[in-house]
Amino acid sequence: EQNDRKRIPCPLDPKHTVYEDQLQKHLKKCNSREKPKPVYFVQDINAGLKDVAEIPEKQVPLSSLSVEELQNLIIKLKKASNGLEIHLKEQILSHQALQEALNDPKNGESAFKHLKQQASILGNMEKLHLLGPGRCFVEFGAGRGKLSHWVDVALQNVESVQFLLVERATTRFKVDGKHKRSDSIFERLQVDIQHLCLNKVPILEKKKLPVVGIGKHLCGAATDLALRCLVESYTTCCDSEDEEPAPKRSRAAQTEVAPHRPAGNESTTEDHKPVAGIVIALCCHHKCDWTHYVGREFFKSVGLGPVEFHYFQRMSSWATCGMRETTSKASTSEDSEDQTDDTEEHEQTLSRTESGSDTLQGILSVEERKEIGCLCKRLIDHGRIEYLQQQGYKAALQYYTESAVSLENVLLTAVPSPSLIPEPTI
Repeated sequence: EQNDRKRIPCPLDPKHTVYEDQLQKHLKKCNSREKPKPVYFVQDINAGLKDVAEIPEKQVPLSSLSVEELQNLIIKLKKASNGLEIHLKEQILSHQALQEALNDPKNGESAFKHLKQQASILGNMEKLHLLGPGRCFVEFGAGRGKLSHWVDVALQNVESVQFLLVERATTRFKVDGKHKRSDSIFERLQVDIQHLCLNKVPILEKKKLPVVGIGKHLCGAATDLALRCLVESYTTCCDSEDEEPAPKRSRAAQTEVAPHRPAGNESTTEDHKPVAGIVIALCCHHKCDWTHYVGREFFKSVGLGPVEFHYFQRMSSWATCGMRETTSKASTSEDSEDQTDDTEEHEQTLSRTESGSDTLQGILSVEERKEIGCLCKRLIDHGRIEYLQQQGYKAALQYYTESAVSLENVLLTAVPSPSLIPEPTI
């Protein structure tokens, strides 16, 4: 009788089949069914540009531009970059939490490179006094959650620490189960950063902890979405909530931080904002998007717009395309477990035609091309710095690891601006 039953493709996902007489039952439990949106999902809350008129039409690829058009773009780039700090200061630090792992001979070259980067990110967080109690660490583009894991290890003697791991994809080989401390809370939010409303995450709604946004190689536009998620969506929502019970806060008026921090925390100045700090390792500028980019006002202020942005983000891949062969060889030998973490190799996914490198033969040397690619990256990143400064943050860019460890070696950091921190009363 079983052989007489007909199997049909599942209407939700034709990659698998189902017995026809069991279809209705299957549709209710099929993994491909549309799942209810979580409470923290708010459509396009961090998307940015709402004005459709400003969204550029599809641009021609770099490879189709004439030599003259390309040279004009480079002139505009150099003019806009004039006065910008192109060579950043080195802030290559480490952290005790990773010393044992860094000295473990069992770790291969790839694992060692990731550990060095994670150690430097933690070292930079410590330098900014962001590794402390009563915080909620939000890791954007969390993947397997390794960065949060090391932050947790660094805070092993600290109480009241929570982690939110934001990742839109289903992730294998997660390290969430390896956390030794029972009192630290880890929660995964499977959502695109574009739609994440942090103040609707139950744990933040309930406890109102200061947030520290972190990320290791947050790809292209995801960085802009994360910045807007933290300093616009979340901060604005928290500020409006704080306005209502204002009369009850007279005793806390001198610090302005009471609603966002637990009692007994020593510092009274760092966390006067809902966001205590941001530490993000940048990457994949060629995947940026004018629609989401937070530095549009800066671009306009130097006479640039969506068309130039489109070409500059494409040209940004020139900063690393000279290393194409060596990095692609290296990436094929990665350990299978580490491949999900190798987002710094994303830069190599831009084709030669898209990046326009075929057109450039004989026009620009490899060194000149690399220099122009770096200029594009710095210009795009400077727009992010100006955006954060306008939002009341002290923001900086620094090299956090050697280029031999990762070609994407720039770290964006931001803390509330000291000028906005009230003087403690004696």
